[in-house]
Amino acid sequence: MFFSAWIGWEGKGLVTDLETTVITKEGSIKLNEEWGDLFIYTDEATASTYGTENTLTAIAEIKPGMEIHPPHQHTAEEFMYVLEGNGTWSLNGVESKAKSGDVMYAKPWDMHGISNTGDETLKFFVIKWDNKGVDIPVLQED
Repeated sequence: MFFSAWIGWEGKGLVTDLETTVITKEGSIKLNEEWGDLFIYTDEATASTYGTENTLTAIAEIKPGMEIHPPHQHTAEEFMYVLEGNGTWSLNGVESKAKSGDVMYAKPWDMHGISNTGDETLKFFVIKWDNKGVDIPVLQED
């Protein structure tokens, strides 16, 4: 799978800053997955901005009854905005209804995810990044 929960950590130092630009849907990278489609506008393995590292921007279209991956955690901060459809958020083990117009924010290392529990495609926009001015947390071993 192209998506990596750890790419922000692994990809640190391998990226270049974006210039001011417009990225069209036609210019995005389209991935067809079993769960649906992913349109990547900026690839976290290669894109940063003036203030961010490892910056992912994408639109995901999840088929009914599917999820991209189970709830996960990573070094990056992340926003997800539901454009269309319904589903279920998972935030630190607590589930709640996800619907069009909702925004989810997850800080580094918080468990989070979304699944499509509706009858139609669930579409969301995601932006995920590591901050250049904040040290990446060190994974604590038990």
